[in-house]
Amino acid sequence: MKVLVVGSGAREHAIVRALLRDPSVTSVAAAPGNAGIADDAAVYAVVATEAAEVVALAQQLNVDLVVIGPEAPLVLGVADAVRAAGIACFGPSAAAARLEGSKAFAKEVMAAAGVPTAAAAVCTNSDDVVAAFEKFGPPYVVKDDGLAAGKGVVVTNDRATALTHAMTCFERLGGRVVVEEFLDGPEISLFLVTDGVTVLPLQPAQDFKRLGDGDTGPNTGGMGAYSPLPWAPDGLVDVVVEAIAQPVIDELARRGTPFSGLLYAGLALTNRGLRVVEFNARFGDPETQVVLTRLRTPLGGLLYAAATGDLAEHMPLVWSGEAAITVVIAAENYPGTPVTGGVITGLDAANEVPYASVLHGGTRRDREGNYVSSGGRVLSVTATGATISQARLHAYEALGKIELAGSQYRSDIAAKL
Repeated sequence: MKVLVVGSGAREHAIVRALLRDPSVTSVAAAPGNAGIADDAAVYAVVATEAAEVVALAQQLNVDLVVIGPEAPLVLGVADAVRAAGIACFGPSAAAARLEGSKAFAKEVMAAAGVPTAAAAVCTNSDDVVAAFEKFGPPYVVKDDGLAAGKGVVVTNDRATALTHAMTCFERLGGRVVVEEFLDGPEISLFLVTDGVTVLPLQPAQDFKRLGDGDTGPNTGGMGAYSPLPWAPDGLVDVVVEAIAQPVIDELARRGTPFSGLLYAGLALTNRGLRVVEFNARFGDPETQVVLTRLRTPLGGLLYAAATGDLAEHMPLVWSGEAAITVVIAAENYPGTPVTGGVITGLDAANEVPYASVLHGGTRRDREGNYVSSGGRVLSVTATGATISQARLHAYEALGKIELAGSQYRSDIAAKL
């Protein structure tokens, strides 16, 4: 089986690596990829959001499966175009991807499916926002209704900061925000593979959204993650499938917009039970880095079964008993406008640390052949161990070998369980 992976981040690097471990996969290509992915697979300078370019490349390479990593191509209908060309695609249609593309739409679907989530108000002006603040009180949770690369959410006790974020969201054409009640309790990420009918869960992970140690600073796309979750209640995954994922998948099918691909459920374990924080329509970054590291079932066969409607026939998934952790190295000034072009050194030494590997996010090669930073989240240092503590030691040992001027990372990923 020949596979094309669309995207350019560490998530896609993790997917490429996992596909290469599948004996049934004969070749893997990526578009556009990055400098690290180029070391593992052929990369092509295709714009991920341009459906015609993606389809043309898939046809040129004669691939059997296209896997779309990021959310923007999905919301723009790239998966629809690939399927229309007669090529199997792992990723939902534009209509189904609205589950991530519009938080207001996701709330509507959850209400129809009877799925527990935070109470919310959809706002289109400042008066609506102020009324919602009065209703829900602090901490104020304000979410950009559209895609925002994981940085569209503000959670703060400072009312002025929350209102400013809402006003910024309104400046976009058709801008709306969703103001929600605050959900207390630890957050859990669970990926669920689906062909639009059958739902097959992966193993849960936890990510760290805030920039700084101790969950301080602004929200980011994610600064680290770990799996498994030793503190998660027994039967958690079964509950999520039965009470959350399957009802949503069934509701979307009922509407005539079946969801085939990866449903990402962001959950809060509150004192009132599980609540959905958000849905995404694709693998999450950086949770993918740890979840796929632990997956022993061949990934290509799993994703192809979902893309072709055969998930009900798929064998049960097999998992490593080891723990995995990933720590993100971000560029200077991230999550603002990142400083790019800095030379990265120490990657070979980091990859030589036992049980550790480096996945590339925002990297490219300069004219001298050096790896340089090209985005906000530059690298994901991923490691395994018999326990989470051992995995942490390996990850931070490897991270210590890498140098990038001005870079930043959290030192407390998976430190407290």
